Amino acid sequence: MKALVLSSGGLDSTTCLALAVQRFGAAEVLALSVFYGQKHQKELQSAKAVAAYYGVAQQTLDLSAVFETSDCSLLQGRAAVPHESYAKQQQAAPNQPVSTYVPFRNGLFIAAAASAAEAARCSYIYYGAHLDDAAGNAYPDCSAAFYRAMNEAIKEGTGGHLKLVAPFIETDKAGVVKQGISLGVPYELTWSCYEGGDKPCGQCGTCRDRLRAFAVNGIKDPLQYEEEHI
Repeated sequence: MKALVLSSGGLDSTTCLALAVQRFGAAEVLALSVFYGQKHQKELQSAKAVAAYYGVAQQTLDLSAVFETSDCSLLQGRAAVPHESYAKQQQAAPNQPVSTYVPFRNGLFIAAAASAAEAARCSYIYYGAHLDDAAGNAYPDCSAAFYRAMNEAIKEGTGGHLKLVAPFIETDKAGVVKQGISLGVPYELTWSCYEGGDKPCGQCGTCRDRLRAFAVNGIKDPLQYEEEHI
């Protein structure tokens, strides 16, 4: 294997997977998907469908026990997911993570991915964070500074054998969609919504960001929404 891709089944990680497959070929790519207690388990179904579409091997991890004491609204049995933009959420609590921030989730995922990648003799971990993800301080483990620190830790911890790649870290979500369109990414298979309904709600922060990214590119999201708010 050449590359391990953290694959959530969402728009960004699926585009990231497409890039890795384009670079290395499906036989050299491993998709790693994680259950962490999220309400939107439909994304794991999407991750499986995406892996099958690209013909890549897939591993899944259950890390839900780590977050049992968290009150994050993204987790099962917790408060409702806010149905408003990240900007509006941050106005209510400036400089604080939003309620859907899962404590150091990406740090945990990347560390687990490093172990899995080493075991599979991969040289690269692909991680789909993009420029908009940090949303100020809404998701501090999505920033460019966080990526650089984790990449350095991985290089040190693996004797330089493994590198963390974040191809969209300087690109906004609209840019990710633009690149995905050129790659023919099957966005109809993906799931971004923080709710686990039959259709995306169209109101949570991630739905709004996704809808806006497609609108900027002048195309319609292939998913059907309960409502559409940008």
